[in-house]
Amino acid sequence: MNLPQISVLISVRNEEEYLLAALNSVLRQSFQNWELIAIDDGSTDGSFAIMEQMAKKDARIRIFRRPALGLVSALNFGLTLCRAELIARFDGDDICHPQRLALQYVAMSQNPEIDVLGSRIRHFPRLRIRDGMLAYENWQNALLSHEQIMCNLFVESPLANPSVMIRKAMIDKIGGYHEREWAEDYDLWFRMAESSAQFACLPQTLLFWRDHPQRMTRTAANCSLGALRLGKVHFLARGPLAPKKMVWIWGIGPEGKKWRKLLLDNKIEVGGWIDVASKKIGQSLHGAMVIGPEQIPAKPPMILVCVAAKGARQKIKNFCQARKLTEGEDYLCVT
Repeated sequence: MNLPQISVLISVRNEEEYLLAALNSVLRQSFQNWELIAIDDGSTDGSFAIMEQMAKKDARIRIFRRPALGLVSALNFGLTLCRAELIARFDGDDICHPQRLALQYVAMSQNPEIDVLGSRIRHFPRLRIRDGMLAYENWQNALLSHEQIMCNLFVESPLANPSVMIRKAMIDKIGGYHEREWAEDYDLWFRMAESSAQFACLPQTLLFWRDHPQRMTRTAANCSLGALRLGKVHFLARGPLAPKKMVWIWGIGPEGKKWRKLLLDNKIEVGGWIDVASKKIGQSLHGAMVIGPEQIPAKPPMILVCVAAKGARQKIKNFCQARKLTEGEDYLCVT
């Protein structure tokens, strides 16, 4: 029996409105040696009927129906059924470019060191996309190399989950998806990074990421800013901050104060604050002094940049680079 070279893994719950277009975009792939593992996670609409109809037309589509046990359970079940060495994640409300699988397969074949490969994305329908989502799209699309992805891992999820191709050996190594308080894909990137996985992203736009009111990014509790913040602190505490008991925070607004509380919960003290507001410099906040950027010593404690204002992150990066501070060692952007 000839095994597929790519397993496309999709979990579906009540995607009737968009599912046919998503599945057809897989059928239109120029790369042909794939299988589609489609898990119905307790749909109550016509999703499974659509999947049945498509499976009758193409034997490469393998469908499975389960109770509504949740996305993580469905994906882990699907992983046990994937026969290929490469897993292409996809969602039932998005659209793949016809060259997606072909381009990712070639890149993974020619670069065996890459474990996780994303692509640039484009949100649609375009008239619905607001400034915040456009800014996220532009930020994410600028992260192509492993180094860029790692430097920004704690800012936000640097890869669009339905765009990635992953080596099955790597995802098996770290035990598949985990059920956590934060998003399962973000959790996966963190654990893969801890296992020294190599990341990359293709410069082509190969995923069209549909925005709609029911999208999990908008509705799921584990995708909220608070939930993602919990995940970031969890992995910081056992990663970059593991040998440290004290950090400084750049930004004394609401975001910085939320970070202080979570850090304290993880037994990490905030020993200083950095802010540009002259009226705040020299004050004491929660027992730690507020200093201006120019007062940062040549070798400071790890600085966590918690400034969410538009454009502030890049300005702070530019300042730190001019002061010969090393990103990831001396400072880390977390918002």
